[in-house]
Amino acid sequence: MTKVSFGAHPFLLGFDQLERLVERTAKTDAGGYPPYNIEQSSANEYRITLAVAGFSEGDLAITLEDRQLVVRGRMPEETGERVFLHRGIAGRQFQRSFVLADGVEVSGASMENGLLHIDLTRAEPETVVQTIQIRKG
Repeated sequence: MTKVSFGAHPFLLGFDQLERLVERTAKTDAGGYPPYNIEQSSANEYRITLAVAGFSEGDLAITLEDRQLVVRGRMPEETGERVFLHRGIAGRQFQRSFVLADGVEVSGASMENGLLHIDLTRAEPETVVQTIQIRKG
């Protein structure tokens, strides 16, 4: 049996990138660490919140790479002679990715009480009606 793709459907012209986007999104699964929430605060505003307990602002990096929002965390190497009897707070490095739609922009980021908040805004799409002239052959 042959797999049918979005890009191969005759009525969906130019959507071949959508299939690649879905495949790329499936590959970015980072397991459950760090846990996160995605909220919609209005019709065009979103907030991603990541639980990054133990990380400081300097341990985190937020980048936008080809419509993909990437959050990386890396704690500095410990230099002390600490002895843990139990270590239940995860402090390992991580990378968490989110694919943003066209028109969605990062409007800011803040950190509060061990939570990293990333605010997103979607621009209102313009409705465009265009008339195409037919040339004589």
